[in-house]
Amino acid sequence: MPFYENVFIARQDVSSAQVEALADTFAALVAEQGGQVTKREYWGLRNLSYRIKKNRKGHYMFFNLDAPPVAVNELERNMRINEDVIRYLTVRVDALEEGPSAVMQARSRGEERERGRRGYGDRDRDEAPRSAEGGEE
Repeated sequence: MPFYENVFIARQDVSSAQVEALADTFAALVAEQGGQVTKREYWGLRNLSYRIKKNRKGHYMFFNLDAPPVAVNELERNMRINEDVIRYLTVRVDALEEGPSAVMQARSRGEERERGRRGYGDRDRDEAPRSAEGGEE
């Protein structure tokens, strides 16, 4: 069976639990059609580059699919019908990547950087503190 990557964006006013339930529904739909979702990632509530249907943010969900084209067509049809899905994109790929996607890798790198910066000010540690009077010492 061919491999696909699918990303859909849900409206900003639905909760992350509702997005997970929506993803469960889509995964079950693919399974009914003879395919399977091999990887599923929730990328979180992210800013959109431009407003889409009065939404400035959206919940992003990513799927790796191992499914026949009929299953992907049915999945896209259901995404088109669903009011909570504002955009979707499905791309056929030669092979599915193992491990976290690039978005999740970038997020974890950003969290590591934040942990490294915590507790330190903008000044160097060797810099002498300024006097309270504001003049030179």
